[in-house]
This record gives sequence, structure tokens and C-alpha cells, in this order.
Amino acid sequence: MKKLTPLVLAAAFGALTFTSCKKDYTCDCKVNGESVIKYDIKNAKKKDAEAACEGYSITTAVGSYSCSLN
Repeated sequence: MKKLTPLVLAAAFGALTFTSCKKDYTCDCKVNGESVIKYDIKNAKKKDAEAACEGYSITTAVGSYSCSLN
């Protein structure tokens, strides 16, 4: 039984280490450097939230609409 306890603890720690944290993020979009709108990205991994936020960014002849996570 004593030999089994460290193995169980190691497995539990490994499982917690590899779980992904999902949370809510705010995407702040700016036009020519001035904040104009914010989007809520709910229950997402940081990498996925960054990708979604960058998807809102566009550049036109009139100006740029850039977005980033806060």
C-alpha cells in the first residue's frame, strides 16, 4: 500500500498539470490607437482566445482596426 501511494499522487499531479485552463477573456479593439469596442471571449484557452481576438483585426486604406487581449 505504501508503494502505491506515491504512484497515485504522481498520477494525480500529472493529470492536474496537463489540464487546460479555460476562462473568460476581453478583446480590446482600437482604431488608430483609440479604444472603440471590446469583445468578451468566454470559456476559452488563452491561445484560442488570442487567435479569435486577432481575427477581429483589419487594415484598410482609411485606417487600422487592431485587437488584442487585455
